[in-house]
Amino acid sequence: MFFIISNDKELRADGRAYDELRPIKIEAGVLKRADGSAYLEVGGNKILASVYGPRESYIRRLLKPNTGVIRVRYNMAPFSVDDRKRPGPDRRSTEISKIAADALRPALMLESFPRSMVDVSIEVIEAEGGTRCAGITAAAVALADAGIPMKDIVVGCAAGKVNDQIVLDLSEKEDKEGQADVPIAIMPRTGEITLLQADGNLTEEEFEEALDLAMEGCMKISELQHEALKNRYSSE
Repeated sequence: MFFIISNDKELRADGRAYDELRPIKIEAGVLKRADGSAYLEVGGNKILASVYGPRESYIRRLLKPNTGVIRVRYNMAPFSVDDRKRPGPDRRSTEISKIAADALRPALMLESFPRSMVDVSIEVIEAEGGTRCAGITAAAVALADAGIPMKDIVVGCAAGKVNDQIVLDLSEKEDKEGQADVPIAIMPRTGEITLLQADGNLTEEEFEEALDLAMEGCMKISELQHEALKNRYSSE
């Protein structure tokens, strides 16, 4: 159910304004045995990211003589969704694993680690819409926690179209029942986009509005990433 408010925008089903993020919690350094790690909650999403490396990989065909390589594994736990998911990789998790690696790679200074591998694991413990952006955001914090040289900390967020209205950070219901979804990832310092996808029907004006709104969301989440890392190391 939606309610009209004074600025001609509608409150959403969960009570948020059109440009309001879901509640977010980010914590860095949650795993002792990983080189870097992060835990993220956004809305009903609960995601754990870990980093191992850089280190020489046992899969030598993946190594490159002049640079390091990032490999991402995105996985949803069987109990993370209402209808129990079949354990193990599937087509969607394979796709998002590649997308996440492509989104994170431009920020990493992998040339400092030739013939090395950086393994990133994104485990979705509970899912409630927008897990690819949330996973990228958590993975970027884990990479920073691992001390991997980076140009910037990548952050992800999505906007979309629901009831003919452009809104920020779609919930699971909005994602399933909405008209469009535009997930992005950026490097906040330069505004460089490292991930841009669009699903659904949008006019050119609506797409630009969704892109601008998603970028605003990324900038807000970026502040929380930096705060999580400051808290991690100020407490030591």
